[in-house]
Amino acid sequence: MKAPITLELDITDLSHDGRGVAHHEGKAVFVRGALAGERVAARITQRHRHYDDAQVDAVLSASPDRVEPRCPHFGLCGGCALQHLAPAAQIAAKQRVLAENFERIGHVTPKRWLEPLTSAVWGYRRKGRLSVKYVDKKGRALVGFREENGRYVADLTRCEVLTPGVGERIEAIAQLVGGLQGVREIPQIEIAAGDDTTALIFRHLQPLSDGDRTALIAFGQAHGLAIYLQPGGNDSVHPLWPEQPRLAFRIDAADVELEFRPLDFIQVNSAMNEAMIGHALALLDPQPAERVLDLFCGLGNFTFPLARRSAHVVGVEGEHGLVQRAKENAERNGIANVEYHVANLLEDQRDTPWARQRFDKILLDPPRSGAAAVFDYLPKKDCGRVVYVSCHPASLARDAGILVDRHGFKLKAAGVMDMFPHTAHVESIALFER
Repeated sequence: MKAPITLELDITDLSHDGRGVAHHEGKAVFVRGALAGERVAARITQRHRHYDDAQVDAVLSASPDRVEPRCPHFGLCGGCALQHLAPAAQIAAKQRVLAENFERIGHVTPKRWLEPLTSAVWGYRRKGRLSVKYVDKKGRALVGFREENGRYVADLTRCEVLTPGVGERIEAIAQLVGGLQGVREIPQIEIAAGDDTTALIFRHLQPLSDGDRTALIAFGQAHGLAIYLQPGGNDSVHPLWPEQPRLAFRIDAADVELEFRPLDFIQVNSAMNEAMIGHALALLDPQPAERVLDLFCGLGNFTFPLARRSAHVVGVEGEHGLVQRAKENAERNGIANVEYHVANLLEDQRDTPWARQRFDKILLDPPRSGAAAVFDYLPKKDCGRVVYVSCHPASLARDAGILVDRHGFKLKAAGVMDMFPHTAHVESIALFER
C-alpha cells in the first residue's frame, strides 16, 4: 500500500462545490475543507489526468473568514459544504461565482449589482430527503444525508439546517426506524414543513406490519409530526396520522395561503422565499393595467403576488398536479385574475393559445437546465421587462447572453440570494429590460 501524498498548498479560490482551489506543478488540486487565502497541508485522495482531489490535514495559515462549524457532523455529512466559512463570506463567494459565470459563459455584465438577500442561516430547511440504512455491524439504523463521498449514509444525531422539529430529532427518528420490523424496507424519509404542520413521509418497499404502523403513529403523536406513507411512486403518498393533515404556507406579499402536498415542489427556505418574492415584485414592477406571464409557475408562488398588482396573470407549469393545486389555491383565496396552463416549456409552445397572448412582462423560475428553449418562441416584441429567478448560475449566464444578443434586452441588474446557507448552491435573480 502506497504512503499517502501530502502537499503544502496555497489556496487561491473556491470551486463551484465549495472546495479550495490550488495548483501544484501546473495541475489543479481541489482541496476539501480549505478556504481561499489559506495555506494548508493537504492529503491527495484521488488522482485524475487533469486535476487531483485532496483533503485538508492541517490549516497552516487560516483565512480570517474561517469559523468553527456549528454541526459536529460537518466534514462527514454531505449536506453542507461551507459551515467553516463565515456566512457573509459565503454569500460574497456566491456573488463572485455568479459574476464569473456571466463573464465567462454569457459574455455580459449587469449594469448594477443587487445587494445579496440573506436571512437566518440555521434551521431554515423545510424540505429535504433523508436516507435510511440499517447497518448490521452497528446493529442499528442510520438516518441522515449522504456522506460527502455519496456512498454511505452519514451517522447523524441532529441536523442544524433542517427545520428544528426534525433536525433536533434525527437521533429519535433513527431509533424509531431501527425498532421497526420493516426497517430494511425503508430507504428514505422525506421532510415537508408548512407553517403549522411538519410531515415525515416514509418510503417503504414492502407493506408495513400493523405493529410498525402503530409505532409510527405513536411517534407522530408524541412529537407533533404528521406521518405519511409512500409504498410506491409519488401518487402513492397517503397520510397515516392524522387522517387529514394540512400542509400550507402563507405568502404575506399576496395575503394568500397555499396548500400543498408532501412531495410538491416548494421553496426550501420560507423566510428567503418571502424576501425573494418581494425582490422579484420590486424588479418586475407590475402595474394595474398590465398582463404578466409567469413561467415554471409551480403552485403559484409568484403568480398570486403578481395577480394582486396586475390586471391579469397567466401561469404555465409542466406538472399537472401542481397546476391543479394552483387552481384550487386561486379559488380558495378568491383570486380571479389568474389562469393556469399545463405545458412542457422545454418544447416549442409558440402555437398554443396562451403563448399567442400579449404580455407586458415575464417572470420565470426554471429548473437547473434553464430556459434556453423558451427563448426560441418567447419573449415577443411587446414584452419590455423580464425577471429571471435562477437556481444555477451557469444556465442563467447562458440565457442572459441569449436575451441580450438575440432579443435586444439589456442586463440591468443581478444579484444572489442565500436560499441554501452553508451549501455551495447559488440562487440568483436578474432583471432584463429592452
